[in-house]
Amino acid sequence: MTEARSSRRQRNAPTINDVAQYAGVSPMTVSRVINGEQIVRPATKEKVEQAIAALNYSPSAAARSLAGGEEIRIGLLYSNPSANYLSEFLVGSLDQASRSGVDLVVEKWDEETAVDTVVDHLLRGRINGVILPPPLCDHQGVKDALAAAGITAVAVATGEAPDDMSAVRIDDHAAALAMTRHLIALGHRRIGFIKGHPNLSASERRLEGYRDALAEAGIAADDAWVAQGYFTYRSGLEAAEKILALPQPPTAIFASNDDMAAATVAIAHRGGLDVPRDLTVCGFDDTSLATTIWPELTTIRQPISAMSRAAVELLVRQIKTRKGKAAEKPAHLLLDYELIHRQSDAAPQ
Repeated sequence: MTEARSSRRQRNAPTINDVAQYAGVSPMTVSRVINGEQIVRPATKEKVEQAIAALNYSPSAAARSLAGGEEIRIGLLYSNPSANYLSEFLVGSLDQASRSGVDLVVEKWDEETAVDTVVDHLLRGRINGVILPPPLCDHQGVKDALAAAGITAVAVATGEAPDDMSAVRIDDHAAALAMTRHLIALGHRRIGFIKGHPNLSASERRLEGYRDALAEAGIAADDAWVAQGYFTYRSGLEAAEKILALPQPPTAIFASNDDMAAATVAIAHRGGLDVPRDLTVCGFDDTSLATTIWPELTTIRQPISAMSRAAVELLVRQIKTRKGKAAEKPAHLLLDYELIHRQSDAAPQ
């Protein structure tokens, strides 16, 4: 009976989303208050603290989840140029960490910092495992260093499932194929494409999906329709300018993420083009940016929060298994994507 009551209490424990809803703020703001960041306004900080007290929320009260009371600490190591993507990823990670009763430590890494330095910092912080969102999910140096240090890791949103590491991803090739087929079905034959960062395997899979859809429709691909992007808004501006400056520009542009798609909409408007009457623009990810610009973006919904939740859950299970001295093969989870139709696409005029 005691165990049942304890289990019910754990399932019904308030989460970071509950605190955010109670205070009328975003989960990101709650996270900032919990971590003592100074950028939160005093009035907002007070509301969050009142919500925490009212709900009796403790982000680490249940952290001693292993038998014997040993604490599990997991890290989220990020280096992502898209704040919209990272925000959704962090919300999912924080929520699942709370539900799993583990501590989540968020660490930023950039190319100027030696990989060994980052790994040593994680070890000194008693980190048991690490979540690797893009682009670090494909950074072989980081993955090798973590493995050498004996730190369990889960890669998220990689284009290919690694043989030696667990991963959570979608089928990027199939998703890009579906979006390009959608544009072809609308009647477009000149379809531009903005590639993602070349250091990500998902970027190549999306490009392959785009090209395969053109090929199956009998449309000759033109290399001039494809421009390099880096998943940043600014790179999207430059890529869109290049594509739309062609003597006969595409009637539709499919960008590899929403940031670059939003930049394409901006360039179209700057050039006097109406979206979608004169130019169809589609994105990828379905971050909050997709619905905060006009027209709202037709895009591929990558379940970012769900992927980060699944990664935390998978990582915690593997850490517990490893501490129990049992071996577990890498697990590869493939989540569903969805094509979301909004206002940025139409048949060519």
